Amino acid sequence: MAGYYIVTGAAGFIGSNLVRALNARGERDIIAVDNLTRGDKFNNLVDCEIADYFDKEDFFEALSNGAFDGGIEAVLHQGACSDTVESDGRYMMENNYRWTAELLEFCQSEEIPLVYASSAAVYGGSGVFRESREFERPLNVYGYSKFLLDQVVRRQLAARTAPIVGLRYFNVYGPGERHKGRMASVAMHFFDQYRSTGKVRLFAGSDGYGDGEQRRDFVSIDDVVSVNLHFLGDADASGIYNCGTGRAQTFNDVAVATINACRAQQGEAALSLDAMRAAGLVEYFPMPADLARKYQSFTEADLSLLRRTGYAAPFAGVAEGVVRYVDHLARAA
Repeated sequence: MAGYYIVTGAAGFIGSNLVRALNARGERDIIAVDNLTRGDKFNNLVDCEIADYFDKEDFFEALSNGAFDGGIEAVLHQGACSDTVESDGRYMMENNYRWTAELLEFCQSEEIPLVYASSAAVYGGSGVFRESREFERPLNVYGYSKFLLDQVVRRQLAARTAPIVGLRYFNVYGPGERHKGRMASVAMHFFDQYRSTGKVRLFAGSDGYGDGEQRRDFVSIDDVVSVNLHFLGDADASGIYNCGTGRAQTFNDVAVATINACRAQQGEAALSLDAMRAAGLVEYFPMPADLARKYQSFTEADLSLLRRTGYAAPFAGVAEGVVRYVDHLARAA
């Protein structure tokens, strides 16, 4: 008999989509772990099937009491503070680093596979996004908390007792992120802005890039879930891997895809970026000075290591993934 799947951060953005994907595979023995201080996150689990729920503060007590002895199939650890401008370093390190390090220790002691969320924020000011120490230069304490855990994992890989996989998420967007507020994707914010004001606002040129031309690797939640599931049960693929599309696209690209998807829903013709600018549908404003010092103006995942594990599926670009997401947002509005 298969054991339980533990999903931490289960009521969050990526976690809830993973629970839903496990359900689609026929899995119902899922233990959801989260912190519902933000109670509205429960909505992300309403259409999911789980066996039990634990608050994150009670979860380790349950583990230490043997609540799941011999009965865990794998742990998908998505729980973390993802606020890249959070200034409370003690909170960030306790929540993102220490808690995960203890979970890693438990999984290794019990020979349980662990797939955990790392982040492209580890690369920070680097212009190379390859899973190697010399390219890792976090710009904020969030990135540092993820960076430090990745170093712990690297030291344990050779002597591991069970698979350990860290996934460095790039800019993820898709259903289930509304509770994230300001940390939700630009695709969601652009949709909300356009529906409420008839225009979207982007950062003006900075760091050598023109207005709205800063480039990120925007990855659909559908692809992120697919990569996570790829590693379940693969004992030979331990390591740290990028999880992005491998293609940097501009914020202007996201704005154009969002606006044209909204226009299509209203029976209106698609417009070019120049036409949107001329019509006042796209506006630019200066990046706040405090953010500029910690801002990644360019990210692009190197997928070489991920592809070597046998993951061959294509990733959706902005034109496909954002349009699909806008359709979801419109139905939910």
